[in-house]
Amino acid sequence: MKKVAVIGIGIFGFNLVKELYENGIEVIAIDKDKDVVQEVKDFATKAIVSDGLDKNLFESLGLRENDVVVVSFGEDLAASTLITLHLKQLKIRNIIVKAPNTEYKQVLESVGATEVIIPEKEMASKIAKSLVSPNIIDYIPLAEDYIIGEIAPPVNFLGKTLADVHLRSKYGVNVIAIRDTLTDTLKMVPPDYKIKDSEILVVIGKSKDIDKIK
Repeated sequence: MKKVAVIGIGIFGFNLVKELYENGIEVIAIDKDKDVVQEVKDFATKAIVSDGLDKNLFESLGLRENDVVVVSFGEDLAASTLITLHLKQLKIRNIIVKAPNTEYKQVLESVGATEVIIPEKEMASKIAKSLVSPNIIDYIPLAEDYIIGEIAPPVNFLGKTLADVHLRSKYGVNVIAIRDTLTDTLKMVPPDYKIKDSEILVVIGKSKDIDKIK
């Protein structure tokens, strides 16, 4: 099983470590503040006091190429850049770095970050999307304006089969699964499956087409 190391335990880092640990992932929390490390140690496989700038630290952790490292320093571009360079030299393939803006993102990508996330921007986009398209509960952006989205079925869909609502022919949208909100389970369903009001449709399609489903 792959390991995840999280460097920088602020609000974002702490919650990421806790969520991973509770889902059975081996996660290492790293921060230079010993009080922060003390707080997170019960929610991590291992908690280490370090600024993360020592290349030897990563070698001592036994990180392999397919492990994941999340760098969560936010405003400290110099530290994030140096750690990313160290990780690239160790041939770590999955380097996720948190950044405050697109300028930082470009720098970090240029030195080898696999993925750069801007949590505030992404959260703002999700909130805006929920206000513009209230039927979309959550979504994952893909390439070329495509998204995987969870949508609440409109009232006129209830009791009808997937074939009856013609999502593909009318909107160019495909249902890939249905999530039951009562049991929180995901299931694949046939075209003759009747939609219930306790279910969420998991769909894939262009954002503008999914917005038309009302």
